Amino acid sequence: MRIDMNPSQLTFWKKYMAKAKLDLSYAAYTKVQKSWNDENASCPFNRLYFIIEGEGFVKVGDKTYYPKPGELYLLPAGSDQAYGTISDHTFGKYWCHFTAKIGDLDLFQILQTSAYITIKDPEALQRKFEQLIEYHKSEGLTSAFRVNAIISEFIAEFIEQSETVKFNLASTPTFEKMNSVLHYMEQHIADNVSVDTLSQIAHYHPNYFINAFKQFTGYSPIQYMNHLRSEKAKDLLMMTELNVSQIADSLGMELSYFSRMFREQTGFTPTSFRDLKPKMLDYNEL
Repeated sequence: MRIDMNPSQLTFWKKYMAKAKLDLSYAAYTKVQKSWNDENASCPFNRLYFIIEGEGFVKVGDKTYYPKPGELYLLPAGSDQAYGTISDHTFGKYWCHFTAKIGDLDLFQILQTSAYITIKDPEALQRKFEQLIEYHKSEGLTSAFRVNAIISEFIAEFIEQSETVKFNLASTPTFEKMNSVLHYMEQHIADNVSVDTLSQIAHYHPNYFINAFKQFTGYSPIQYMNHLRSEKAKDLLMMTELNVSQIADSLGMELSYFSRMFREQTGFTPTSFRDLKPKMLDYNEL
């Protein structure tokens, strides 16, 4: 998996994707009929197909694929999808339909992965699908937790095994605007950035901006700025010899406020965090 993103952006998106709300609608194993064939424009849900046997095709957008046994395919929500048979030796497949929403957006509108991955341990994935089917049918109190855990595992596996992962930050105007705001905050981490300035970048009224920013990031603007500063401070504490006062100055903060903020963000004082740094061995001792 290759992701073109700086560490600060990666930290944000890692937390943001974890907010996805999952909802499974169907899960089953099917040996499809020869008549299995359909087209769906802008399908509202995601499909996962794990091919066990047989031949056929799936189409996502303008690309057509001919899945082989042992491959797991993702047909993402919002895409034009089609599928069908090509011979009497039809697919035997585990499959599920689910939604993964972050706010009003589908996860795979934001995140673009490979269309399929080759499963390293097909028997293990088959057992996972069987568990998913069982838990989906169950009326047990914890069954929904089990279902979401398995779907989350499928998503994680798909992302990890995809050759490239891209973030479609311009998928909606909100993402484009907020991405500009986040970039500005990263570039002005040591400045006293006001809500008015940030709201102007997004072309929002300040009161609307604060609510939109919190829905997008899970933080208020000041909380997010402090998050950025604490991440930068951790790097400086571990990778440089700057003292705590110098690090606070580099972030445009008073020492006492910086120390309090860092502890609230990490659970450590700056000095105790630096003490976690592995000590370099003296070669004379070897």
